[in-house]
Amino acid sequence: MNNLEYSVARYPSATNNNLSETQGKLNMYYLKQRLLLSIGTILISLVAASAVAQTEWPEVAPAEPPAHWGAVSANFEEIPYPYPVHFLELNRFQQDLRMAYMDVPPSGRSNGQTVLIQHGMNFYSEAYTPTINALAAAGFRVLAVDRIGFGKSSKPILPYSFNFVAANMKSLLDELGIEEVAIVGHSMGGMTVSRFAMVYPEVTTHVVMVNQIGLTDQRQSRPWRDPFVGGGATTYQSILRGHQRYFPLKWPPEHLEFVRRQFGQTMSGEWPRLAQVRRLQGQMLYDDPVVYDWQHIETKALVVGGEEDGLVDDFPTLAHNVADQLQNSAILLYPNVGHAPQIEIPDQFHADLIRFLKSDPNDPASNWK
Repeated sequence: MNNLEYSVARYPSATNNNLSETQGKLNMYYLKQRLLLSIGTILISLVAASAVAQTEWPEVAPAEPPAHWGAVSANFEEIPYPYPVHFLELNRFQQDLRMAYMDVPPSGRSNGQTVLIQHGMNFYSEAYTPTINALAAAGFRVLAVDRIGFGKSSKPILPYSFNFVAANMKSLLDELGIEEVAIVGHSMGGMTVSRFAMVYPEVTTHVVMVNQIGLTDQRQSRPWRDPFVGGGATTYQSILRGHQRYFPLKWPPEHLEFVRRQFGQTMSGEWPRLAQVRRLQGQMLYDDPVVYDWQHIETKALVVGGEEDGLVDDFPTLAHNVADQLQNSAILLYPNVGHAPQIEIPDQFHADLIRFLKSDPNDPASNWK
């Protein structure tokens, strides 16, 4: 039962004679609901902030996982998110799935725009909390999604593709009645927003690709591999190395928390299934390249990222190729910054991001700067 249904059931005797009194009760009910939601959000944020504040992160990542690290659940039940988590019910490939998302209202004066954030391969929506907060403070409504297979969402075995991801994004917008949206994708999320912008141009006002991966067609450089044949063992060291590549210049000590979570899932009893899901998601990079999507994207686009990206050989050259392929784009590259500018230079990155997203979608991207 939703709020409106609850209110009607609670106050069924409304007539013309007592309509004002009943409306007053309804308004008070809604006010209480908003207050409770705000209190809940504050408490969740305080718990998360307290946990981070009490953690003493080593300046250099340890060579072995700390002894006190324990298992982390498949769906992150014990990981607090900064805002209430909702779930979109989906049925794909004859499976009932739940896609987790946060729907964050503007904390500053609303500008009427909605932004949908897509995370990278080793992340989920909670990892982008600083970006969510910056956008909300600038007046945006922010949707931050855990894609199917990540974070608090379902972890099914199915044939993952970027069309699958884009369709799920569109289903969420339809569910929430959102007709226009700006989309921002980091790393693998840049590939998902590329596909979405090509398939759903009528609802996309802006598209931002932050240190996007998948900048070449890997089928031209290596043979196909069966994703159901297990690769090498996933260890603390292999996970750590993967995260260290994001920061070739300076390792942020607090980033070890994301290594802890990922490694903790390898100690979960559900790790065999989770490992298979990760292999299937990784296979998307090979089986479903987006390099042929860019030429068809008319939406105003920004290609942005750190020049010293440790995940991509010669990132600046490949990033310029993306911008050249897009029909209406601008490019902004940061020197001496790696794969995650939202972490390394948050103030500058968020200021640039917000400035682009607030720009008129009908003005050429070349005029943005």
